[in-house]
Amino acid sequence: MIAIIDYDAGNLKSVEKALAFLGQPSVITRDRNEILRADKVILPGVGAFGDAMEQLRKYEMDKVVHEVAEMKKPLLGICLGLQLFFEGSEESSGVEGLGLLKGSVVRFSDEHGLKIPHIGWNSLELMNDGRLYKGIANGSYVYFVHSYYLKAAEEQIVKATTTYGDLVHASVEKGNLFACQFHPEKSSSVGLTILKNFAEITDGEEK
Repeated sequence: MIAIIDYDAGNLKSVEKALAFLGQPSVITRDRNEILRADKVILPGVGAFGDAMEQLRKYEMDKVVHEVAEMKKPLLGICLGLQLFFEGSEESSGVEGLGLLKGSVVRFSDEHGLKIPHIGWNSLELMNDGRLYKGIANGSYVYFVHSYYLKAAEEQIVKATTTYGDLVHASVEKGNLFACQFHPEKSSSVGLTILKNFAEITDGEEK
């Protein structure tokens, strides 16, 4: 069973639907015991960093996420969920993130003349043998919707990048933590393969 954390940050049903298509049972919940009983956990999210952290704390899901991480249970952050794994974001100055990983979340630069937010399909440059990318070809396209992007402090945890004027750390993995800035649940067959790979991980440790 995969638990999808519900903290009123949206994007829950599309994740649930994609998992159902793969034959993976899931539950949308903010029940601590249900989340901790799950085999794997997904933290989705769309919207503003500060609002999301406020909602996580309101439902005490921030504490639950830390418990999941400490249990070495596979944990996947999607879109805003990836950003929340880190220490903070330029979007919400002074608001602390979950602090599970080190890095900065910054706004796209206006100097490239590109539309912000970045909405659409971009190709991935794969690296560092990401477990989520088994069977996925380098250069595969996935779907993004974001105005802020990750600069991870640890280069070896970056498993995929993309370029939208700026170089985006599009996916990271460290131990039991997995995260994608893009939306695998909206990324056609490539995204479904990523979710399938996550569902088939048997533990949170790197091989």
